[in-house]
Amino acid sequence: MVLQKTRGIIGILTGGGDVPGLNPAIRAVTIRALREGYKVIGIRRGWGGLIDIVRDPEYDNSNNFFELTEEIVNKAGRTGGTFLHTSRTRASHVPRANVPKHLQEQYSDDINDLTPEVLKNLEFMGIDYLIPIGGDDTLSYAVRLSKESVKVVAIPKTMDNDVPGTDYCIGFSTCITRTISLTHDLRTSAGSHERILVLEVFGRYAGFTAMLPTLAGAANRCVIPEYEFNIERLTELLCEDRFTNPSKYSVVLVSEGATFCGGNMIFQSEETDMFGHKKLGGIGNMISEQLKELTPQFNHGQVINTITQKLGYLVRCGDPDALDSIVPMAYGNLALDLINKGLHGRLVILRNGRYDNAPIEIVTSSKKLVDVQKFYNTDRLRPKYNSFEFMPQMIL
Repeated sequence: MVLQKTRGIIGILTGGGDVPGLNPAIRAVTIRALREGYKVIGIRRGWGGLIDIVRDPEYDNSNNFFELTEEIVNKAGRTGGTFLHTSRTRASHVPRANVPKHLQEQYSDDINDLTPEVLKNLEFMGIDYLIPIGGDDTLSYAVRLSKESVKVVAIPKTMDNDVPGTDYCIGFSTCITRTISLTHDLRTSAGSHERILVLEVFGRYAGFTAMLPTLAGAANRCVIPEYEFNIERLTELLCEDRFTNPSKYSVVLVSEGATFCGGNMIFQSEETDMFGHKKLGGIGNMISEQLKELTPQFNHGQVINTITQKLGYLVRCGDPDALDSIVPMAYGNLALDLINKGLHGRLVILRNGRYDNAPIEIVTSSKKLVDVQKFYNTDRLRPKYNSFEFMPQMIL
C-alpha cells in the first residue's frame, strides 16, 4: 500500500558487500527520523528491491520494502551485516535474465536501463528523501538518481575504504581490526612450523586493507594492487625477515588485486557482475607456490614451506568494532541534519578527522587508491614509516 506522509518519508537501502556498521547506520537514521516526525521505509536488497516493486496498492510488496520502527532497528542495531539485505544490482544495467517478471515484456534487451521504473517506484512509495549506504558502485547509481532529481543523501560504506572524497567508509575499521587479530592468531602455526605465512585479503583494486594492518605491525611485508611486485625480491625479503626472527617465521599480507611484475590480476572466473567486476581471488596461492620454489636461492638451498590462508569473509562478518559503531551513528545523524536543512545531492564524509559533507558527484569523479610514492616503500615492499605529523587518524 502507499504510505501516508507525515513530515516526510525517508527511504534507506544498503547495497554491495556486507560489513559491520550497516545496522548501526540504519538504526541512527531511523531513530532520529522517527523522533523528528518522519516515516522511514527500509528497502530490501539495495537497488534490487527498488526494481522488483509492483505498483499495485493491493500487491504484497513486503519482500521489497517495509516500514521501520524503533523496535526493529534497536534489535539489529548492535549487530553486523544488514537486516535490509543487500545485492550488487545496478538498476541502469540489468541483464535480461534479471529483469523482474512483470517488466519482461517492456524490457527485453540484453542489458536494460530500469531507471524509469525506479523513479516511478520511489513516487509510488511516497519517498521524499533517499539514503543509500554503499561503496563506489552502489553510490555511482545514487549519483545517477540525483541527476534525475531524486533527493539523495548518501553514506559511504566499504571495507575497502576506497570511496573518493572521504577518509573513512563504514566497515573499514572492523576489517583492519579482524585482519590484525587473525594474523596474530595464525602466527602460532607459522612459528611452530617455521614457515612463511601468506594471507590474502579483500580490497579489490585498492591496497588499504593490506597496508593498514602492516603499518600496525601485523605483517613484515605487503603487496598491493597499486604496485606490481617482483616475486624474487619478495622472497628475498621474507627469507631475511624469517632469519632475523627468533621464532623463524615471516608474514606477508596480499591484496586480492595485487599483480606480479608484467602480469595481470588473478580472477576466480570470467563472469562479471552488473558493474563489470570479475571476482578476484587466488593471488595468495600463486605467491605461496612461487615462494616455495624460490626460497632455496635465499636459504642455503633449503626450501621454506608456507602456510596460506584467504581471510575473506572472516574480516567482514560479525559485530562491528568501536569505530564502526560510532561512525555509523554520526553518519546517520549527519544525513538527517542535511535533510532537515533541505539539502540533498550530498555524501556524508570524514575528512582530516572532522565530519562533513561533499557533493555526491565526488564518488564518480576519481579513483581512491594508495598513493604509492607517498606511503609505500617499493624496495622494501611495505609501508613507509615516517612523516606522520598532521596525518589523518587512518594515515592513508
